[in-house]
Amino acid sequence: MTDLSFYYDKITITKPDLPELDQFVEQLKIIWDNKWLTNNGPFHDKLESALAEYLGVPYVSLFCNGTIALQTALKALKISGEVITTPFTFPATVHSIFWNQCEPVFCDISPESFSLDPDRIEPLITSKTTAIIPCHVYGKPSDTKSIQALADKFGLKVIYDAAHAFGIFPKQSGKDVWGDISMLSFHATKVFNTIEGGALIMHDKAQKERVDYLKNFGIAGEELIVGEGINGKMNEICAAFGLLQLLHVDEQIQKRQLLDARYRHNLEGIRGIDIPQIGNWYKPNFSYFPIFITDDFPVSVEKVQKRLAQFNIYGRRYFYPLVSQAPCYRTLPSANPALLPVATEVSSRVFCLPLYSGLSTTDIDYICSIITGCN
Repeated sequence: MTDLSFYYDKITITKPDLPELDQFVEQLKIIWDNKWLTNNGPFHDKLESALAEYLGVPYVSLFCNGTIALQTALKALKISGEVITTPFTFPATVHSIFWNQCEPVFCDISPESFSLDPDRIEPLITSKTTAIIPCHVYGKPSDTKSIQALADKFGLKVIYDAAHAFGIFPKQSGKDVWGDISMLSFHATKVFNTIEGGALIMHDKAQKERVDYLKNFGIAGEELIVGEGINGKMNEICAAFGLLQLLHVDEQIQKRQLLDARYRHNLEGIRGIDIPQIGNWYKPNFSYFPIFITDDFPVSVEKVQKRLAQFNIYGRRYFYPLVSQAPCYRTLPSANPALLPVATEVSSRVFCLPLYSGLSTTDIDYICSIITGCN
Protein backbone atom coordinates (compact mmCIF):
# COMPACT_ATOMS: atom_id res chain seq x y z
CA MET A 1 0.00 0.00 0.00
CA THR A 2 1.22 3.50 -0.82
CA ASP A 3 2.48 5.42 2.20
CA LEU A 4 0.49 8.66 2.39
CA SER A 5 1.75 9.76 5.80
CA PHE A 6 3.85 12.57 4.32
CA TYR A 7 0.75 14.10 2.78
CA TYR A 8 -1.25 13.91 5.99
CA ASP A 9 1.56 15.42 8.06
CA LYS A 10 1.57 18.50 5.84
CA ILE A 11 -0.50 21.63 6.28
CA THR A 12 -1.25 22.50 2.68
CA ILE A 13 -2.80 25.61 1.16
CA THR A 14 -6.15 23.82 1.22
CA LYS A 15 -7.76 20.44 1.72
CA PRO A 16 -11.22 19.61 0.43
CA ASP A 17 -14.29 19.48 2.59
CA LEU A 18 -15.94 16.08 2.23
CA PRO A 19 -19.42 14.75 3.01
CA GLU A 20 -19.91 11.80 5.31
CA LEU A 21 -18.70 8.68 3.50
CA ASP A 22 -21.75 6.59 4.37
CA GLN A 23 -24.03 9.27 2.91
CA PHE A 24 -22.03 9.26 -0.31
CA VAL A 25 -22.14 5.48 -0.49
CA GLU A 26 -25.94 5.64 -0.25
CA GLN A 27 -25.98 8.01 -3.23
CA LEU A 28 -23.65 5.69 -5.13
CA LYS A 29 -26.00 2.76 -4.53
CA ILE A 30 -28.79 4.72 -6.20
CA ILE A 31 -26.55 5.47 -9.16
CA TRP A 32 -25.57 1.79 -9.41
CA ASP A 33 -29.22 0.78 -9.37
CA ASN A 34 -30.15 3.41 -11.97
CA LYS A 35 -27.15 2.59 -14.17
CA TRP A 36 -27.29 6.21 -15.28
CA LEU A 37 -23.82 7.71 -15.06
CA THR A 38 -23.98 10.84 -17.23
CA ASN A 39 -26.08 12.74 -19.81
CA ASN A 40 -28.38 14.78 -17.55
CA GLY A 41 -29.30 12.14 -15.03
CA PRO A 42 -31.51 12.72 -11.97
CA PHE A 43 -28.67 13.86 -9.67
CA HIS A 44 -27.39 16.27 -12.33
CA ASP A 45 -30.80 17.87 -12.79
CA LYS A 46 -31.45 18.02 -9.05
CA LEU A 47 -28.12 19.74 -8.39
CA GLU A 48 -28.77 22.35 -11.11
CA SER A 49 -32.09 23.22 -9.47
CA ALA A 50 -30.67 23.20 -5.95
CA LEU A 51 -27.80 25.50 -6.91
CA ALA A 52 -30.09 27.94 -8.71
CA GLU A 53 -32.21 28.15 -5.55
CA TYR A 54 -29.22 28.45 -3.21
CA LEU A 55 -27.54 31.17 -5.28
CA GLY A 56 -30.79 32.96 -6.11
CA VAL A 57 -30.19 32.90 -9.87
CA PRO A 58 -32.57 32.00 -12.72
CA TYR A 59 -30.52 29.34 -14.53
CA VAL A 60 -27.51 27.14 -13.79
CA SER A 61 -25.83 24.76 -16.22
CA LEU A 62 -23.42 22.22 -14.73
CA PHE A 63 -20.07 21.34 -16.31
CA CYS A 64 -17.28 18.85 -15.86
CA ASN A 65 -14.98 21.72 -14.81
CA GLY A 66 -14.82 25.49 -14.73
CA THR A 67 -12.39 25.82 -17.63
CA ILE A 68 -14.67 24.06 -20.11
CA ALA A 69 -17.55 26.12 -18.71
CA LEU A 70 -15.70 29.38 -19.40
CA GLN A 71 -14.74 28.27 -22.90
CA THR A 72 -18.38 27.42 -23.57
CA ALA A 73 -19.52 30.81 -22.26
CA LEU A 74 -17.38 32.58 -24.86
CA LYS A 75 -18.71 30.28 -27.57
CA ALA A 76 -22.32 30.76 -26.44
CA LEU A 77 -22.00 34.54 -26.63
CA LYS A 78 -20.14 34.33 -29.97
CA ILE A 79 -17.19 36.30 -28.64
CA SER A 80 -14.48 37.15 -31.18
CA GLY A 81 -11.61 39.59 -31.63
CA GLU A 82 -10.20 41.12 -28.44
CA VAL A 83 -11.21 40.34 -24.87
CA ILE A 84 -10.08 42.57 -22.01
CA THR A 85 -9.09 40.55 -18.98
CA THR A 86 -6.87 40.45 -15.93
CA PRO A 87 -3.27 39.22 -15.63
CA PHE A 88 -3.85 38.48 -11.92
CA THR A 89 -5.72 35.20 -12.21
CA PHE A 90 -5.30 31.48 -12.68
CA PRO A 91 -4.08 30.64 -16.22
CA ALA A 92 -7.40 29.01 -17.19
CA THR A 93 -9.05 32.44 -17.44
CA VAL A 94 -6.72 33.56 -20.20
CA HIS A 95 -6.34 30.13 -21.80
CA SER A 96 -10.10 30.03 -22.36
CA ILE A 97 -9.90 33.25 -24.36
CA PHE A 98 -7.01 31.92 -26.44
CA TRP A 99 -8.72 28.56 -27.08
CA ASN A 100 -11.67 30.47 -28.53
CA GLN A 101 -9.26 32.09 -31.00
CA CYS A 102 -9.59 35.50 -29.37
CA GLU A 103 -6.79 37.80 -28.25
CA PRO A 104 -6.50 38.52 -24.53
CA VAL A 105 -5.82 42.17 -23.74
CA PHE A 106 -4.42 42.58 -20.25
CA CYS A 107 -5.71 45.38 -18.04
CA ASP A 108 -4.26 46.46 -14.72
CA ILE A 109 -6.10 45.74 -11.48
CA SER A 110 -7.46 47.70 -8.54
CA PRO A 111 -5.38 47.48 -5.33
CA GLU A 112 -8.64 47.12 -3.37
CA SER A 113 -10.52 44.42 -5.29
CA PHE A 114 -7.54 42.80 -7.08
CA SER A 115 -9.86 42.64 -10.09
CA LEU A 116 -9.95 44.84 -13.17
CA ASP A 117 -9.63 48.56 -12.54
CA PRO A 118 -12.61 50.10 -14.41
CA ASP A 119 -10.67 53.34 -14.95
CA ARG A 120 -8.08 51.40 -16.95
CA ILE A 121 -10.54 49.41 -19.07
CA GLU A 122 -11.90 52.15 -21.33
CA PRO A 123 -8.51 53.16 -22.85
CA LEU A 124 -8.04 49.54 -23.95
CA ILE A 125 -11.34 49.29 -25.84
CA THR A 126 -10.94 49.20 -29.63
CA SER A 127 -13.13 48.36 -32.59
CA LYS A 128 -12.05 44.72 -32.10
CA THR A 129 -13.11 44.50 -28.46
CA THR A 130 -16.17 42.31 -27.90
CA ALA A 131 -16.03 41.32 -24.24
CA ILE A 132 -14.62 41.91 -20.76
CA ILE A 133 -13.68 39.01 -18.46
CA PRO A 134 -13.00 40.17 -14.89
CA CYS A 135 -12.18 37.77 -12.06
CA HIS A 136 -13.58 37.92 -8.52
CA VAL A 137 -10.27 37.23 -6.78
CA TYR A 138 -10.29 35.55 -3.32
CA GLY A 139 -14.08 35.92 -3.27
CA LYS A 140 -13.81 39.75 -3.30
CA PRO A 141 -16.23 41.14 -5.91
CA SER A 142 -15.12 43.14 -8.89
CA ASP A 143 -16.56 46.64 -9.34
CA THR A 144 -19.50 45.11 -11.17
CA LYS A 145 -21.52 48.33 -11.43
CA SER A 146 -18.75 50.29 -13.16
CA ILE A 147 -17.81 47.38 -15.41
CA GLN A 148 -21.42 46.90 -16.54
CA ALA A 149 -21.72 50.62 -17.24
CA LEU A 150 -18.69 50.41 -19.54
CA ALA A 151 -20.08 47.32 -21.24
CA ASP A 152 -23.39 49.05 -21.87
CA LYS A 153 -21.68 52.16 -23.18
CA PHE A 154 -19.61 50.25 -25.75
CA GLY A 155 -21.92 47.32 -26.48
CA LEU A 156 -19.66 44.69 -24.90
CA LYS A 157 -20.44 41.37 -23.24
CA VAL A 158 -19.33 40.72 -19.66
CA ILE A 159 -18.34 37.21 -18.57
CA TYR A 160 -17.23 36.86 -14.96
CA ASP A 161 -14.67 34.34 -13.85
CA ALA A 162 -16.38 33.73 -10.52
CA ALA A 163 -14.33 30.63 -9.66
CA HIS A 164 -13.64 32.02 -6.16
CA ALA A 165 -17.03 33.63 -5.68
CA PHE A 166 -19.43 30.89 -4.62
CA GLY A 167 -22.27 32.36 -2.54
CA ILE A 168 -20.87 35.88 -2.13
CA PHE A 169 -23.66 37.82 -3.84
CA PRO A 170 -27.13 38.68 -2.52
CA LYS A 171 -29.87 36.46 -3.88
CA GLN A 172 -31.94 37.71 -6.81
CA SER A 173 -29.01 39.72 -8.16
CA GLY A 174 -29.16 40.34 -11.90
CA LYS A 175 -26.94 41.27 -14.80
CA ASP A 176 -25.36 44.10 -12.82
CA VAL A 177 -23.70 41.45 -10.63
CA TRP A 178 -23.45 38.33 -12.79
CA GLY A 179 -22.79 39.99 -16.16
CA ASP A 180 -24.10 38.22 -19.26
CA ILE A 181 -22.74 34.93 -17.94
CA SER A 182 -20.70 33.97 -14.86
CA MET A 183 -18.56 30.89 -14.40
CA LEU A 184 -18.23 29.04 -11.09
CA SER A 185 -15.58 26.43 -10.34
CA PHE A 186 -16.37 23.39 -8.20
CA HIS A 187 -12.82 22.03 -8.16
CA ALA A 188 -11.76 20.15 -5.03
CA THR A 189 -9.91 23.24 -3.75
CA LYS A 190 -13.01 25.44 -3.73
CA VAL A 191 -15.37 26.28 -0.87
CA PHE A 192 -18.08 24.27 -2.60
CA ASN A 193 -16.75 21.34 -4.60
CA THR A 194 -18.06 18.43 -6.64
CA ILE A 195 -14.60 16.76 -6.80
CA GLU A 196 -14.23 18.25 -10.28
CA GLY A 197 -16.85 20.50 -11.77
CA GLY A 198 -18.10 23.93 -12.66
CA ALA A 199 -21.16 25.81 -13.77
CA LEU A 200 -22.44 28.75 -15.77
CA ILE A 201 -25.01 31.20 -14.44
CA MET A 202 -27.38 32.74 -16.99
CA HIS A 203 -30.41 35.01 -17.02
CA ASP A 204 -32.76 33.58 -19.64
CA LYS A 205 -34.08 30.25 -20.83
CA ALA A 206 -32.82 30.64 -24.41
CA GLN A 207 -29.25 31.16 -23.24
CA LYS A 208 -29.52 28.17 -20.92
CA GLU A 209 -30.72 25.98 -23.81
CA ARG A 210 -27.87 27.15 -26.05
CA VAL A 211 -25.29 26.44 -23.36
CA ASP A 212 -26.78 23.01 -22.70
CA TYR A 213 -26.57 22.16 -26.40
CA LEU A 214 -22.97 23.36 -26.67
CA LYS A 215 -21.78 21.33 -23.67
CA ASN A 216 -23.30 18.21 -25.29
CA PHE A 217 -21.45 18.32 -28.63
CA GLY A 218 -23.91 20.89 -29.98
CA ILE A 219 -26.56 18.19 -30.20
CA ALA A 220 -30.17 19.38 -29.91
CA GLY A 221 -31.79 16.11 -31.01
CA GLU A 222 -30.96 12.75 -32.54
CA GLU A 223 -30.72 14.30 -35.98
CA LEU A 224 -29.97 17.94 -35.15
CA ILE A 225 -26.63 19.62 -34.39
CA VAL A 226 -26.96 23.35 -33.67
CA GLY A 227 -23.37 24.39 -33.01
CA GLU A 228 -19.72 23.48 -32.64
CA GLY A 229 -20.12 21.86 -29.25
CA ILE A 230 -17.86 20.12 -26.79
CA ASN A 231 -18.28 17.40 -24.18
CA GLY A 232 -18.57 19.43 -20.99
CA LYS A 233 -21.23 17.57 -19.03
CA MET A 234 -21.00 16.80 -15.32
CA ASN A 235 -21.42 13.12 -14.44
CA GLU A 236 -23.85 11.70 -11.90
CA ILE A 237 -21.21 10.80 -9.31
CA CYS A 238 -19.91 14.36 -9.10
CA ALA A 239 -23.46 15.73 -9.03
CA ALA A 240 -24.45 13.41 -6.18
CA PHE A 241 -21.32 14.44 -4.29
CA GLY A 242 -22.24 18.09 -4.84
CA LEU A 243 -25.76 17.66 -3.48
CA LEU A 244 -24.30 16.37 -0.22
CA GLN A 245 -21.78 19.20 -0.12
CA LEU A 246 -24.53 21.76 -0.54
CA LEU A 247 -26.17 20.53 2.66
CA HIS A 248 -23.11 21.53 4.68
CA VAL A 249 -21.49 24.39 2.76
CA ASP A 250 -22.81 27.10 5.10
CA GLU A 251 -21.38 25.24 8.09
CA GLN A 252 -18.00 24.93 6.35
CA ILE A 253 -17.97 28.65 5.54
CA GLN A 254 -18.70 29.45 9.20
CA LYS A 255 -15.70 27.35 10.24
CA ARG A 256 -13.52 29.20 7.73
CA GLN A 257 -14.77 32.52 9.11
CA LEU A 258 -13.51 31.61 12.58
CA LEU A 259 -10.11 30.69 11.17
CA ASP A 260 -9.99 33.91 9.16
CA ALA A 261 -10.71 35.86 12.34
CA ARG A 262 -7.92 34.02 14.16
CA TYR A 263 -5.41 34.89 11.45
CA ARG A 264 -6.47 38.54 11.63
CA HIS A 265 -6.19 38.57 15.43
CA ASN A 266 -2.65 37.22 15.23
CA LEU A 267 -1.31 39.17 12.26
CA GLU A 268 -3.10 42.52 12.07
CA GLY A 269 -0.91 45.38 13.21
CA ILE A 270 2.35 43.59 12.47
CA ARG A 271 4.67 45.89 10.58
CA GLY A 272 5.25 44.70 7.03
CA ILE A 273 2.15 42.47 6.78
CA ASP A 274 -0.89 43.88 4.98
CA ILE A 275 -4.21 42.02 5.16
CA PRO A 276 -7.08 42.85 2.75
CA GLN A 277 -10.18 44.12 4.48
CA ILE A 278 -13.61 42.55 4.01
CA GLY A 279 -16.29 44.68 2.37
CA ASN A 280 -19.82 45.15 3.69
CA TRP A 281 -21.90 44.76 0.52
CA TYR A 282 -21.23 41.09 -0.16
CA LYS A 283 -21.14 37.89 1.86
CA PRO A 284 -17.54 36.69 2.17
CA ASN A 285 -16.98 32.97 1.67
CA PHE A 286 -13.51 32.95 3.25
CA SER A 287 -12.11 30.94 0.38
CA TYR A 288 -8.54 32.26 0.79
CA PHE A 289 -6.45 34.16 3.30
CA PRO A 290 -3.96 36.32 1.40
CA ILE A 291 -1.37 38.49 3.08
CA PHE A 292 1.03 40.94 1.44
CA ILE A 293 4.64 41.11 2.56
CA THR A 294 5.97 44.65 2.24
CA ASP A 295 9.51 46.03 2.48
CA ASP A 296 8.90 46.80 6.16
CA PHE A 297 8.85 43.08 7.02
CA PRO A 298 12.24 41.64 8.04
CA VAL A 299 12.29 39.09 5.19
CA SER A 300 10.88 38.72 1.68
CA VAL A 301 7.80 36.78 0.67
CA GLU A 302 10.08 34.10 -0.81
CA LYS A 303 11.78 33.63 2.56
CA VAL A 304 8.45 33.47 4.39
CA GLN A 305 7.37 30.68 2.02
CA LYS A 306 10.62 28.76 2.51
CA ARG A 307 10.52 29.20 6.29
CA LEU A 308 7.01 27.76 6.54
CA ALA A 309 7.96 24.86 4.27
CA GLN A 310 10.68 23.91 6.75
CA PHE A 311 7.83 23.16 9.16
CA ASN A 312 5.75 21.26 6.56
CA ILE A 313 3.43 24.23 6.02
CA TYR A 314 2.71 25.05 2.40
CA GLY A 315 1.03 28.26 1.35
CA ARG A 316 0.94 29.48 -2.25
CA ARG A 317 1.80 32.69 -4.06
CA TYR A 318 -1.59 33.09 -5.71
CA PHE A 319 -1.03 34.59 -8.27
CA TYR A 320 2.67 34.71 -9.04
CA PRO A 321 3.95 35.11 -11.64
CA LEU A 322 1.30 37.00 -13.57
CA VAL A 323 -0.32 35.06 -16.40
CA SER A 324 0.81 37.86 -18.70
CA GLN A 325 4.41 36.80 -18.07
CA ALA A 326 3.88 33.22 -19.27
CA PRO A 327 5.89 32.53 -22.46
CA CYS A 328 2.70 32.10 -24.48
CA TYR A 329 1.46 35.61 -23.60
CA ARG A 330 4.36 37.83 -22.63
CA THR A 331 4.98 38.97 -26.22
CA LEU A 332 1.52 40.58 -26.37
CA PRO A 333 1.74 44.38 -26.26
CA SER A 334 -0.63 44.53 -23.28
CA ALA A 335 1.59 42.13 -21.28
CA ASN A 336 4.30 44.76 -20.75
CA PRO A 337 4.82 44.97 -16.94
CA ALA A 338 5.14 48.76 -17.24
CA LEU A 339 1.45 48.82 -18.27
CA LEU A 340 0.45 46.64 -15.30
CA PRO A 341 2.11 48.31 -12.30
CA VAL A 342 -0.48 47.41 -9.67
CA ALA A 343 -0.81 43.77 -10.77
CA THR A 344 2.98 43.44 -10.92
CA GLU A 345 3.39 44.85 -7.41
CA VAL A 346 0.54 42.82 -5.90
CA SER A 347 1.79 39.62 -7.51
CA SER A 348 5.29 40.12 -6.14
CA ARG A 349 4.02 40.58 -2.56
CA VAL A 350 1.13 38.15 -2.16
CA PHE A 351 1.18 34.95 -0.15
CA CYS A 352 -1.92 32.88 0.61
CA LEU A 353 -1.84 31.06 3.93
CA PRO A 354 -3.46 27.65 4.48
CA LEU A 355 -7.20 27.90 4.99
CA TYR A 356 -9.70 25.05 5.14
CA SER A 357 -12.31 23.95 7.63
CA GLY A 358 -10.18 21.06 8.88
CA LEU A 359 -7.63 23.43 10.40
CA SER A 360 -7.81 24.34 14.09
CA THR A 361 -7.15 27.65 15.79
CA THR A 362 -4.07 25.96 17.28
CA ASP A 363 -2.85 25.33 13.73
CA ILE A 364 -3.42 29.00 12.90
CA ASP A 365 -1.50 30.11 15.99
CA TYR A 366 1.38 27.82 15.03
CA ILE A 367 1.51 29.16 11.47
CA CYS A 368 1.43 32.75 12.69
CA SER A 369 4.16 32.15 15.25
CA ILE A 370 6.48 30.92 12.49
CA ILE A 371 5.71 33.95 10.31
CA THR A 372 6.21 36.47 13.09
CA GLY A 373 9.42 34.71 14.07
CA CYS A 374 10.99 35.26 10.64
CA ASN A 375 14.09 37.43 10.68
